[in-house]
Amino acid sequence: MLIFLFLFLFSTFLHCVNTEGKTSVPAIAKYFNTKGRYEEVNPYLIEDILAVNTSVLQPPSAQCREIHLTAIIRHGTRYPTAKNIKEMQQLYNIVLYNATDKHMWLQEIQTQWTMWYTEDMDGRLVQKGRDDLKHLAVRLSKLFPSLISEEKLRSGLIKFITSSKHRCVDSMLSFKAGLTEQWAIKGTDQEFDHAVNDALMRFFDLCTRFVEEVDKNASAVEEVEKFKQGPEMRRVQQKIADRLGVPYSLITHDLAEAAFYLCAYEFAIKELNSPWCQLFDEDDAKVMEYASDLREFWKRGYGHDINSKSSCNLFHDLTDRLDKAAREKKLGQQVTEAVTIQVGHADTLLPLLTLMGFFKDNDTLTSTNYATQTHRTFRTSHMLPYAANFLLVLYDCGNGDLRLQPLLNEKPVTFPGLSEISMLPYQEVRERYRELLQGCDFETECQIMD
Repeated sequence: MLIFLFLFLFSTFLHCVNTEGKTSVPAIAKYFNTKGRYEEVNPYLIEDILAVNTSVLQPPSAQCREIHLTAIIRHGTRYPTAKNIKEMQQLYNIVLYNATDKHMWLQEIQTQWTMWYTEDMDGRLVQKGRDDLKHLAVRLSKLFPSLISEEKLRSGLIKFITSSKHRCVDSMLSFKAGLTEQWAIKGTDQEFDHAVNDALMRFFDLCTRFVEEVDKNASAVEEVEKFKQGPEMRRVQQKIADRLGVPYSLITHDLAEAAFYLCAYEFAIKELNSPWCQLFDEDDAKVMEYASDLREFWKRGYGHDINSKSSCNLFHDLTDRLDKAAREKKLGQQVTEAVTIQVGHADTLLPLLTLMGFFKDNDTLTSTNYATQTHRTFRTSHMLPYAANFLLVLYDCGNGDLRLQPLLNEKPVTFPGLSEISMLPYQEVRERYRELLQGCDFETECQIMD
């Protein structure tokens, strides 16, 4: 009995730490899609959360100076939604009262793990989420010290905009705290006001055509439903049932997803390699990731044209800011808005990235081509972890040479359809998006067609 107890406690310990005393990362963590940690996208941050790699910024000449930065940032790590929590409770009850297998990790869930998520948490920011944004603020200030500086903050040259959702407002407050604490600025947040603007950061709620034709329309995501009923997902559900020792009929797709999320949330929030993670191997995790990507593809990405067109206002807001900074620079004036920090959602970022043509594969994601999509670029685990960020940085390289560099999650990306060089002449980028600049009218796109 003592030996059994020792082995049981030791296995629990191993779930939490590895031999070096660091958090043990679940083997499936890189497949957590929009529930993934930012550190999985930038693993060097695991060693030093404030590390920056300035060498990723490669201006064409030494005289290039950044003059404007717009950052569109997803909120930090959050609790599950009330809907997710209900499903987690349902799964936990099955494990508690129906599971019959004798795995140590299963006994750990049954005897030690408690259902600590409550429905009133409903997507609220967790402490890790606050830290996500604080740390991002510090890293961006180190990456762009001439723009995100104490002087520019005090001078009112940094503008803050957020979605009205509590997790976004709290993320914005945390971002500002990252700056004020770094520079030991005393006082309240009121010194550096932020604006709440859902027209920009939650445009998807206000686009009638998107709401009616996609968001509330089950047929818009029929490929997702077909995949849930398909052979790949059925096999995952059966494997979960086998591992628990319960009838196949008990494990629905929603409960398989709840198990996957339990693993993801325990890791993202508490840095635990939870026993729930033992319900999946890497093949299972790839299927779960694809199911999520399929949903994002059809609901926010390339699946329907209105998905991306709903972000027209945000696109024009972005380009208007760049145009204004470019105009002021050419007139020899001070750039009046050095930095714009905008905090929203994964659902804010994805339509915009789609509108601009990023991460577009040759093939449409469907319920039947999972096997051929292993090398797809449309992968939310890479694109949209917690605190995901899309930056556009305008540089003045002298003699009227203005250049624009896009970065996703602090790494340079290239504008689709243009040169593989990350920093391109601003006019060349404007020409690439000429049709969107001249059109893409939110009111027109979002009205219901008769």
